[in-house]
Amino acid sequence: MYASDVTRTFPVSGTFSAPQRELYEVVLEANLAATAKAVPGNHWNEPHDKAVDVITKGLKDLGLLEGRVPQLVKSLAYRKFFMHKTGHWLGLDVHDVGDYKVADQWRLLEPGMVMTIEPGIYVAPGERSVDKRWRGIGIRIEDDVQVTRDGPDVLTRGLPTAVDEIQRHMGGRA
Repeated sequence: MYASDVTRTFPVSGTFSAPQRELYEVVLEANLAATAKAVPGNHWNEPHDKAVDVITKGLKDLGLLEGRVPQLVKSLAYRKFFMHKTGHWLGLDVHDVGDYKVADQWRLLEPGMVMTIEPGIYVAPGERSVDKRWRGIGIRIEDDVQVTRDGPDVLTRGLPTAVDEIQRHMGGRA
């Protein structure tokens, strides 16, 4: 009787366009990097911080942001394209109760805690600050992750995440 929350972005055509694939790969890298931070002793926000670093670097590398990555992170420039946190608690409800901070400090992760890891990149259709090829693309990859003594246990690991897996699933070419 526990809740789950999962998102995968699939191309309607069955095949990712080049810009969709490039953004998807950045989000997938952010998902994997953030998931690796879901370990006992890390604080709640470490997965988010890692996702922000990966996404900001990816957006810069693809030309959607200009500047030095540390300054882009510090100025929150990435928020034009990644405007939410990387996860939330899971339990009896999809957005389960639980403090993210204790005594104004990020809560430390403990074995048994379950959370989502859900980075994304969203480029509004009317976003004139970027090349037209990026406009109107939204990508989110969300997994349910349990913190264990042995590292993160991705409870949604059976769902496709790699581009080739998704394209095969959709009947497109791999």
